[in-house]
Amino acid sequence: MSAPAPGVAGRLSFLDRYLAVWIIVAMAAGLGLGRLVPGLGDALAAVTVTGVSLPIALGLLVMMYPVLAKVRYDRLHTVTRDRRLLLPSLVLNWLVGPAVMFVLAWAFLPDLDEYRTGLIIVGLARCIAMVIIWNDLAGGDREAAAVLVALNSVFQVLAFSLLGWFYLSALPGWLGWEQAGLSVSVWEIARSVLIFLGIPLLAGFLTRRLGERARGRAWYERELVPRIGPFALWGLLFTIVVLFALQGDAITSHPLDVVRIAVPLLVYFAVLWAGSMALGKAVGLDYPRATTLAFTAAGNNFELAIAVAIATFGASSGQALAGVVGPLIEVPVLIGLVYVALWARRFYAAPAPVPQGEPSRA
Repeated sequence: MSAPAPGVAGRLSFLDRYLAVWIIVAMAAGLGLGRLVPGLGDALAAVTVTGVSLPIALGLLVMMYPVLAKVRYDRLHTVTRDRRLLLPSLVLNWLVGPAVMFVLAWAFLPDLDEYRTGLIIVGLARCIAMVIIWNDLAGGDREAAAVLVALNSVFQVLAFSLLGWFYLSALPGWLGWEQAGLSVSVWEIARSVLIFLGIPLLAGFLTRRLGERARGRAWYERELVPRIGPFALWGLLFTIVVLFALQGDAITSHPLDVVRIAVPLLVYFAVLWAGSMALGKAVGLDYPRATTLAFTAAGNNFELAIAVAIATFGASSGQALAGVVGPLIEVPVLIGLVYVALWARRFYAAPAPVPQGEPSRA
């Protein structure tokens, strides 16, 4: 009798299996370093790329490249034709997401205008980076994630400033509430997108194209992908350490403020993710694409939000602190939702069989 197939945990590497633990350790290490080492935050922030610390920028690029190198770019056409995925994604990201954050920010922080403004900015910055990692860990559709992230990037360039004016100035003014301004150019947003998405996307595409041309698809999937794959998680952990080291003093110096900001963020991530998963199932998406829909809707581009808040209101502002608390809450919550998604897979129909000659995505 053959031995039973190992469970999901048994098929994971040591790093993957205890990722939640490593993330908590990385967050604690970053916070400790930022608090205990004088001048570390200033040193890390000395050189920036589009307003983001250079070490964080490098970590993000390393984190995204391996996942984008796994994408089957010859399958992208099957995603672009799927209106059940594309239309809900646009609605969730650019209508529902910012509106939900606006409502939560005013509901939970009516007396703290700086933090409220910072949260609204976080809600406007749709995710184009870490969502790639969460989606891959949860077994989402890599090709769908690549398309949705690219689509979000285009809309981010076109719509971020307009939505900022609407939610920070126009809508509060119509309601008789306090208004705020936002100063960010389309070029600044486009530059951020080109660096944090364009570079790893081009590198991933060229790696697959040249690798398959030189050695064939079987070698690429079975030999090269497993070798470069772990760098995504190492890049993630490095980014988390640097991010929290950079902002450790600000976070630990305002514990009660962090709690006030964290509560609406927790509600936001839970509502957007769960609602998106339910919507995906309702419109007939399979588990991989419903998962991709959920993580791309719930995640936010904290790099852009922090950069905009600092550029507009200053590094020591409440708006910047709210942007910093974003990843403090998002990282552990979304890694937790990865495990929830894997548990929820049982409620979705089995994925379509893999065509003969193509490697399994399991």
